[in-house]
Amino acid sequence: MLFSKITGIGHYVPENVITNQYLETIMETSDAWITERTGIKERRYFTYGKDTNASMATEASRIAIERAGISPQDIDFIVFATITPDYYFPGPGFVMQRELGMQGVGVLDIRDQCSGFIYAMSTADQFIKSGMYKNILVVGSELQSTFLNHSNEGRGVAVIFGDGAGAVVMQATKDEQHRVLSTHLHADGTYAEDLYVKDPGSSRPKRFYDDLVEDNKTGDVFMNGNAVFKHAIVRFPEVIREALDKNGLTPEDIDLLVPHQANLRISEYVRQQMGMPEEKVMNNIQKYGNTTAASIPIALCEAWETGRIKDGDLVCLAAFGSGFTWGSALIRW
Repeated sequence: MLFSKITGIGHYVPENVITNQYLETIMETSDAWITERTGIKERRYFTYGKDTNASMATEASRIAIERAGISPQDIDFIVFATITPDYYFPGPGFVMQRELGMQGVGVLDIRDQCSGFIYAMSTADQFIKSGMYKNILVVGSELQSTFLNHSNEGRGVAVIFGDGAGAVVMQATKDEQHRVLSTHLHADGTYAEDLYVKDPGSSRPKRFYDDLVEDNKTGDVFMNGNAVFKHAIVRFPEVIREALDKNGLTPEDIDLLVPHQANLRISEYVRQQMGMPEEKVMNNIQKYGNTTAASIPIALCEAWETGRIKDGDLVCLAAFGSGFTWGSALIRW
């Protein structure tokens, strides 16, 4: 039987550090308010003329491919998760493919918001298990700072999000021990409008950007924070336990939990619900904010780089986000 395993990992974040203290100068907020509600101290914003969604993804992917010990020409397929493409279409995965010199390689766009990387990984896992592809590049990249409303009206959302990219190379293996054990995906569109950006959208009586010009508030992120929090703290533990049950394991068996970096309060609640010690949960939202589809690969990469993931460790990835979507992946490193 064929399985998939992560053989290379990389990430890229812009050099532009945006602190809570800086946000205090452009809107009515405070470091104490942001920290108490989100745990975030700073985030990264892109540099105009240097960073794009595709360029950040390219840099993260170069690192992942090099660490996998292969070349870009060895990649058979690309699965790219983002909600912030450089163009309305095509997605940034195509530009990244061009920059990496991988013309002819298939590109699949994934739009599953904060769960995007889990969905992308699961898709790659199935392609590899089927024998269709041997080497797949899986990317999560977001450039979100440009659609944030940096005013008092939009501050509740604007303080949360940041920019960045992460990538992994997944390769076919027959090793039954060191591999992706299982992935689990869920969604409930009942709550689609509890966290969404309405415009630009195509279902309008005229060109989508005309509507956006007439009412630019519909281009802001709307978030029903209470609903998101209420559902997240249920779905996170639920989908983690689903992965553990599938593989006959318990929370005590997890060496490192890497949750989507949505909110430090959510991660802490989930940690307590799972009965896990602090050292077994990876959190870097303090430095980068919520980078949506990029948050898990960035956190996973930092955990690996700092020695928090070792050969043979059981690593659990879990996410919850707009849609609502949620999912998990269990990996024996």
